[in-house]
Amino acid sequence: MIHLDVLTAESSVISVDVDSVVVTTLDGQIAILPGHVPLVGVLQPGELVVRTGDEETYLAVSGGFLRVTSQRVMVLADACEHAVDIDVERAELARLRAEQLLAEKAPETDAATVEAALRRSLARLRVADKYRLKAARRRAQPML
Repeated sequence: MIHLDVLTAESSVISVDVDSVVVTTLDGQIAILPGHVPLVGVLQPGELVVRTGDEETYLAVSGGFLRVTSQRVMVLADACEHAVDIDVERAELARLRAEQLLAEKAPETDAATVEAALRRSLARLRVADKYRLKAARRRAQPML
């Protein structure tokens, strides 16, 4: 097992022993297992997948930093929310608003800020979709 702490400026989101953690860094997704080499990295907006036994927990991370030692993963996130807590309607509206602003190409629009907002909303939507798909599969499984 490896210990995972996910923190934001406002709270401790999760602190638990896990089998593995998958995060999205500047270089893409990486899986972290017990005994991982030490690592410090920058997180991109994306999903954070926590695996413990047969269970997977999905979180949306808006960016931040990652510190890994052989027995601990610390995520310092700009913002983070559990998949079940994501307001899909709000995330979809944020995606549409960002896409519209980028399409308008208005000179007063800070494209980098809008692109970051788009990446955050897309990450939230992806995580929410994975959670809903997982819940639907669980409901569809026959009871033995």
